[in-house]
Amino acid sequence: MASQASTQSLPSTTEEPAHVLPLKMGSERKFGNKFWQLLFLGNILLIMVLAIFLTFHDMLPAYRKHKFDPKRWSLRISSSTACAGIVGFVWQAFTDRYPSRALITTFWLSPLLTFAYGVLLVCVETPASVGVAVFAMVSSVLQALYACWVSPRFQHAGKILTISLAHHPPKLTAMVIIVLVAATFYTSVSMIAVGGAMATRTKLNIAFIFLIMVSFTWFMQVVRNMIQVIVTHNKYIHFANGGEAKFKVVLRNSVKNTFGSVCISSVIIPVLDLIRGVARGVDWISGDTDEFMFSCANCCAGVALRIREYGSIWGLVHVGVYNKGLVQATCDTWEIFKRVEIEKLIDSDLTGVFCFFSCMLGGSTCALVAGTWALFMHKSYATEMTIYAFITGYFLVRVAMAWIEASVTAYYVAYAENPQSQQFDSTILDYIHKLQRLSRV
Repeated sequence: MASQASTQSLPSTTEEPAHVLPLKMGSERKFGNKFWQLLFLGNILLIMVLAIFLTFHDMLPAYRKHKFDPKRWSLRISSSTACAGIVGFVWQAFTDRYPSRALITTFWLSPLLTFAYGVLLVCVETPASVGVAVFAMVSSVLQALYACWVSPRFQHAGKILTISLAHHPPKLTAMVIIVLVAATFYTSVSMIAVGGAMATRTKLNIAFIFLIMVSFTWFMQVVRNMIQVIVTHNKYIHFANGGEAKFKVVLRNSVKNTFGSVCISSVIIPVLDLIRGVARGVDWISGDTDEFMFSCANCCAGVALRIREYGSIWGLVHVGVYNKGLVQATCDTWEIFKRVEIEKLIDSDLTGVFCFFSCMLGGSTCALVAGTWALFMHKSYATEMTIYAFITGYFLVRVAMAWIEASVTAYYVAYAENPQSQQFDSTILDYIHKLQRLSRV
């Protein structure tokens, strides 16, 4: 295994360490950051205006002839969103306090709650709810099967979580609370706007809802990735040499220099992850068969491996630390992984899946609470309440768990750049040896 594999200079170990020397930004990058900052703020303003317009538009006497009550919807969906924010904060706190226990609990509880969510949707008895119920139940079965398959990795994943979360960057808890409150408020406004769009009963309501949900999804992705960039910068400084970065400096650097890359990555990474997931799924289904329909399985496997090197959360570490663009950061990171021969270790890491299962758990919990209430009190829009409550829970837990995933990615990248550092114990090396022994069996 290669040592001293970093291509950039590490920060010093002074009390106030110098950040890893960032790449100088050209005028184009600076303009791009300004553009994305304005676009992000414009996105927020658009949703606010839409929410106000659609809500008050439906309160006019001429539009009160239908049964949908936007005020009642707003109250209930806001309560559900607040519940989602609380669930997100509680679950990340539980993970922080008991990492191994949270990991195992999530992998077994998420399939059960997702299945219960599907059962609730069946009880609503509408075509849309039954369709979503089928998807939820199939998802719960796949989650359970996957949990059984990866259960031998739980011990190592728990150790990595425990080590990665042991150090808390300054003001981390305050940042998580502030971001969650802001994200909860924005989510509530977005869902109120969706209710107003549903109440219009016009040909434009589908277009309004689509626009609102695309805007909402992108906003939540940007917030999540910005948290990852900020936390990975702090964590990387600590794991690389035991130093501590000033929170205000990191925050200012992230907003000023990396916001454009974060906004772009919020579009690129989910798309590439979806393509990679489909490619890996085709390869997994094909197995060793030679049937014609699976003739492209090897090609799909190659695509999956190639895509990860051009856009993934692993690249966000160098985006934050070195101010690189996403593609360059991801390519450089995977080159380092290859150099120290830990690609298989990275592929077997369960942190991303654990966070996804946590999101499913949070979404299902919120949907069960809101959906059960709607089913007995206002069944006429129980379908919408249940589905949108799941969405709010999923995304708010996703934001809350961002710093958990960021801690692990920073740990692996820092280790890969200098495996011989005394900052690391033998956890990763022992697991690599275990994987090598299993591959020989």
